[in-house]
Amino acid sequence: MATPLDLQEQEQLDAIKAFWKQYGNLITWLLVLVLGAYAAWNGWNYWQRDQAIKASAMFDEFERSAQAGDVERSARVFKDLQDRYGSTAYAAQAGLLTARVQFDKGQPDAARTSLAWVADKGADEALRTVARLRLAGLMLEAKQFDEALKQLDSATATGFEALVADRRGDVLLAKGQKPEARAAFEAAYKGMEERLDYRRIVEAKLTAMGAAPAPAVAASGAAR
Repeated sequence: MATPLDLQEQEQLDAIKAFWKQYGNLITWLLVLVLGAYAAWNGWNYWQRDQAIKASAMFDEFERSAQAGDVERSARVFKDLQDRYGSTAYAAQAGLLTARVQFDKGQPDAARTSLAWVADKGADEALRTVARLRLAGLMLEAKQFDEALKQLDSATATGFEALVADRRGDVLLAKGQKPEARAAFEAAYKGMEERLDYRRIVEAKLTAMGAAPAPAVAASGAAR
């Protein structure tokens, strides 16, 4: 004869069976999805770490070539980094250094190609902005002013605003747009910290244009 406790346990068991019959498949699939996502996330992190380690080893080889001024080997290793580890910061850094070696060796067109890759495919916005700043400089030297300004329009990384304004001033001045160049230099000057040595270069540009910034002491005195 069943006791009340046995009947209560049987009712609970029947309730669990009924619940599992109704929701078991859904719970199973949810568990599969959660565990699958967790495994995929771990796999992605492992792949990222593995890519970074391998790219780092290749970048060490690249640096030795770049420091030796071996432009051909530098370009070869950079190409390998592009093909194998293009999503890493190492590839973008190698592109910037490759462009410098190429330019120093009298290969401005090759330098532009390397910088263009970083500008389009660089791992983060800061590296892409550096590439665009340097591209704009090469285009300025080639008197391709409109193309240089387009590069600067896309150089939008936070913290680079003053440098972008300064380069924009260089391009506009070379283009003969002096009022616009002055405004760009003034924006660059105001956007740089006083302790930066480069701020004095911008100040010299403004002075040469007859728009020397007011000395800080004089400005504070006038404010009183």
